[in-house]
Amino acid sequence: MMNEQTLTKLHEMKLSGKAEAYKEQALNREFQKMSFEDRFSLLVDVEQSRRQTNKLQRLIKSATFINSKASIEDIEYHEDRKLEKDLILKLASGTYIHDNHNIILKGPTGSGKTFLATAFRVSACRQYYKVKYIRLPELLDELSLAKLAADGSYRKCFKKYTKVDLLILDEWLLTDLTTDEAAILLEITEARHKVASTVFCSQIDPNGWHLKLGNETIAEAILDRIIHDSYQILIDGEISMRESHGLSGES
Repeated sequence: MMNEQTLTKLHEMKLSGKAEAYKEQALNREFQKMSFEDRFSLLVDVEQSRRQTNKLQRLIKSATFINSKASIEDIEYHEDRKLEKDLILKLASGTYIHDNHNIILKGPTGSGKTFLATAFRVSACRQYYKVKYIRLPELLDELSLAKLAADGSYRKCFKKYTKVDLLILDEWLLTDLTTDEAAILLEITEARHKVASTVFCSQIDPNGWHLKLGNETIAEAILDRIIHDSYQILIDGEISMRESHGLSGES
């Protein structure tokens, strides 16, 4: 027999999964044949599963996906693309996040850098890591404007991008940066160095990043905090991932 007060208390404590399982057990006589320990264990299992599902949905929503359908399973390893499947699968397991390493995805427009980055962030969300995606121009605009404000919003905005487990920066160094913008990047890379992971999506090989960063001293400091702890993946191929997957807006 179901105790309505118990059911109400479960909902008040936000144990909705356990409440639904308790109600199902009370209405199904088959559960009455089970021991208390077994029935209670089922209640706990349902509540845990519900919470994990809800957490995954929150992580996916906060990761600001462009194409949430991209996944590691959908990556095509054509010979001309030169992707190392063993490396991709190793990274998909989340070892680089656990070790606070980075990934540099490099290749021409339409090669599939954003698609692959999205696949990595879907994989990271499945492992319950906190992920944030943003285009570098948008990040710099947001932080530059916040820095002009006198209300302390810069620090709050700054933490939004330095406290996540995985930060994905698309359109990395697509244009030349001002000294102030480079200084902001240095602050971010310093805050994340060896404590969190970043994926950089760039059309330019790291050897050419100095020119885009402008200030030589700042450029050296930024590269020192990125290059040595990064896996570099070149995405090549005669047919781009954008064409093969029928995608638009994928770099």
